[in-house]
Amino acid sequence: MTFVTKLSFSSGDRDVLAETVEELKSTLERKGAECKGPHADPSERIRVPLYKHLREGEAFDPWSYTVYKRSMEIHGSDEIARSIVDREFPDSIHVEVEVDRKKPLGHRRD
Repeated sequence: MTFVTKLSFSSGDRDVLAETVEELKSTLERKGAECKGPHADPSERIRVPLYKHLREGEAFDPWSYTVYKRSMEIHGSDEIARSIVDREFPDSIHVEVEVDRKKPLGHRRD
């Protein structure tokens, strides 16, 4: 059975995100892991209302920022994927990890 490790990254700092993901990609290639991505997902514009008092009412202009997203997949290479997931990422990057188990074609369910 093959494992697919899906990594999703999001950050408000596009440059740090791009640099981190490219460094990760080159590390995976250097170690010989099969990697798909990074894929750029559409960015999301977030607007946060700011009120002058604790109760709603008079408000300042909303604070807004953009969240940038990237995703990639590591196929097989369980030890390499585990070492990548255990590494420290910059505080400005949110990382989500999902692991799927893929069965080979023609595999019968028991």
